[in-house]
Amino acid sequence: MGIEQLTFLADGAQLFRQALTLDQLHQLKAILPHLPPDHAGLRLRGIEGLAPFLAASGHVGSRAASVLGEACRPVRAILFDKTQAMNWALGWHQDRTIAVKERISVDGFETWSVKNGMQHVEPPFTLLSGMVTLRVHIDPVPASNAPLLVAPGSHELGRIAEEDVKDVVRRCGTVACLADRGDIWLYATPILHASDAADAPMHRRVLQVDFAVSELPGGLEWLGV
Repeated sequence: MGIEQLTFLADGAQLFRQALTLDQLHQLKAILPHLPPDHAGLRLRGIEGLAPFLAASGHVGSRAASVLGEACRPVRAILFDKTQAMNWALGWHQDRTIAVKERISVDGFETWSVKNGMQHVEPPFTLLSGMVTLRVHIDPVPASNAPLLVAPGSHELGRIAEEDVKDVVRRCGTVACLADRGDIWLYATPILHASDAADAPMHRRVLQVDFAVSELPGGLEWLGV
């Protein structure tokens, strides 16, 4: 299946070509912090000037709003890069954690962890199913530069056990999320995805943002962006 044929409703992933103009992309790059060369990713919070881009009416957030509605909001942002110094790979998995302001015991929220000083927890899968993730491409991602790999439709299969992942990927197939600078990929947060090391590593900066609509129960609060 060609990437242009993917739709969020049918496949759980969709490409928005040239979602940002070069001017908008330069503005975004000026806002984002420098990623240290020994870091694969940097979790972002409180970055001045980022909110207008991520708002439901913004150049980035409007893509999330196209499927979640105007009430959606960014709840986590990470800046990734892949270079010769940090040419990493990531096996097939589902994103299962969210970032919250503080640890509060609530039924269904399990496996707490602290990442970069931020509290994370695995919520009930129904909550993840109502979230989407955007990947804003600052650099081109041809096949040689480690595009994200997704298994279309896998987001509809619930929480997938580790021993079943390979079989699910085989049944769903694999699509490489190729991109040009300024493109945005939208996908269902729990879709199975992976990333190989780059064949010809160069900068592959991606702003990845999770969006949600619902409030959290029991006093839990989204950490936010």
